Amino acid sequence: MTEQSGWRFSDDRGQQSAAPRPPERVLAYVQAGATLWDLGVRPVGIFGSDHDGPDPDTAKTGTLPLDEVAYAGAGSSLDAERLLAAGPDLVVAVSYGGGHVYGLAPETAKRLEERVPVVVLDVSQARTFAQIGDRFAALARSLGAVDRPGAERELDAARQRLRAVVTATAADAPRVLALSPASPEEAYVARPGKWPELRVLTELGVRVVEPPEGPGVNWATLDRADTFALRPEVVLADIRAHAAPLEELRGSEAVPTPVVPWNPEPLYGPRDHARFLGLVADALEAARAG
Repeated sequence: MTEQSGWRFSDDRGQQSAAPRPPERVLAYVQAGATLWDLGVRPVGIFGSDHDGPDPDTAKTGTLPLDEVAYAGAGSSLDAERLLAAGPDLVVAVSYGGGHVYGLAPETAKRLEERVPVVVLDVSQARTFAQIGDRFAALARSLGAVDRPGAERELDAARQRLRAVVTATAADAPRVLALSPASPEEAYVARPGKWPELRVLTELGVRVVEPPEGPGVNWATLDRADTFALRPEVVLADIRAHAAPLEELRGSEAVPTPVVPWNPEPLYGPRDHARFLGLVADALEAARAG
C-alpha cells in the first residue's frame, strides 16, 4: 500500500474502511487494543464492555502501558462523544458473530460509524485462534506495524515446550479444568471446544476436561461439589475482575492444585499467547512433580 493509494481494510463484516493515509490514533476494545500493542501498534485509547468497571481490568490489558493509553470507560456510561474525546481516526472493535459490535450499544456503534472508520474483527468460536490472530496481524501491518520474527520464535518455542511436557506426562496426563468462579458455591465450567484458546491446548495434547452435557453453550453451570467431582489437577481460573475469587470456591478443605491465571477474552499477539502456553506447561510439570 502506498500513501497515494490511501489506506483500506476490509473487516470481518465484509465492510471496507478507508482513509487517505493509515490511521495513527486507534481507539479499541480492550482485548483488541492489548493485542494490537503486542503486534506493534499503540492505541490512544481503549474501552470495556458491560462486564467492566470505571477502571481498566488489568486481567485483559496484557502489557499495555496504561499510564499512556486513555481508558474511555465501559458499559452504559459509553456514548459516541465520550469515545471520540481522544480524537481517534479509527475504532477497532470485536464481534462474537453476526457482525454485532461487542461492548457498545447498537446506537452508539452506529453513531461512531457516522464519524470515524470502524473495523470489527470476529473473535467467535467459529474461528480458530490462528485465524483470529492472523486477522489482527493483518490489521496491524496495514497500520504500519512490522513483523517481529523474535516474537514468532518465542511462540514456536512455547508450543514446542508444551508439546514436550505433554509427551513427558502422557502416561498419566494431568486433568485440566477451565472455569470462571461465580460464587463460593458455583462455577461456570468451560466447554473446551467452544473456546479458540482452549482448542489450541487440546490440539497440543493437553487433557482439558469436558463438563457434563446440559444447558449452556459455552459454559456448564455447576455447584462446587460437581465442579470438583471432575477431579481437576490443574485449574485454569478466570481472573477477570467480575469473576469471583477461586479460593472462595475451593474452600479451605480443597486439595491444592496448580492454578493458571486465565483470561477467557484472550490476547492474540504472539508474545501474549506464548506467555499463556508457558504457564500451562509450568502447571502441568508442577502437577506431576508433586
